[in-house]
Amino acid sequence: MTMYATVDSPLGELLLVGEETGGGVALASLSLPGQKGAAVVQDGWVRAPEAFAGIAAQLREYFAGRLTRFDIAYADGVGTDFQRRVWAALDTVPYGETVSYGEIAGRVGASAAGVRAVGTAIGRNPLLIVRPCHRVIGADGALRGYAGGLERKERLLGLEGALAVR
Repeated sequence: MTMYATVDSPLGELLLVGEETGGGVALASLSLPGQKGAAVVQDGWVRAPEAFAGIAAQLREYFAGRLTRFDIAYADGVGTDFQRRVWAALDTVPYGETVSYGEIAGRVGASAAGVRAVGTAIGRNPLLIVRPCHRVIGADGALRGYAGGLERKERLLGLEGALAVR
């Protein structure tokens, strides 16, 4: 069963979507308002804020600057094999640090020509904020692409003390 909830945040109202599991909910999507490719509530989805209480609490702690690593179960079967490899590489980028798209490409064994494919996979990350695609910047230190908008990317990096030098 697909469940959803909305959570207020400094970036606007977040839409959380998950799949029911034996032990709770596995997060399938976390969307920001106006985000490119954002999830949209579908017929048959069940509004279940209580199922997302733990995730909501972690998000509040993160935005308050008291949480540096999320402990959230993610839904299986989302994305292609390549996308999942790229997303797993994102999960290794520590709080307060940034990496380039080229560094992520190297971590997943993509060639220099594969940097664009890596960027596309990062752009399709369905779990903004909790899977830290905002920590990936251009090789020159410039902020590049973010499905939630560059202003939000800048705010997240500012929160983490990892703003890129412009």
